[in-house]
Amino acid sequence: MPYIKPEDRAPLDPLIDELAGKLPPDALAGNLNYVISRLCARLIEREKNYARLNELIGALECAKLELYRRVAAPYEDGKVAENGDVYGS
Repeated sequence: MPYIKPEDRAPLDPLIDELAGKLPPDALAGNLNYVISRLCARLIEREKNYARLNELIGALECAKLELYRRVAAPYEDGKVAENGDVYGS
């Protein structure tokens, strides 16, 4: 769940904004994958056990699902309305 308290976001948001500004749009997927992988690797360095790996994998999966639910699905719904439904009327 990415909906943390505003006071917990405050120290992270400037770092995230800076990093997002440095990711090249023409090679976004590879660079984003690198950033996510390096962040996970650093967190595993602190503690490498099943619980930590499960936390990381769970957080990544939930972030993916929330991106799909909040952004991708509404985008696709708009495209269905614009271009017609593939799965029926």
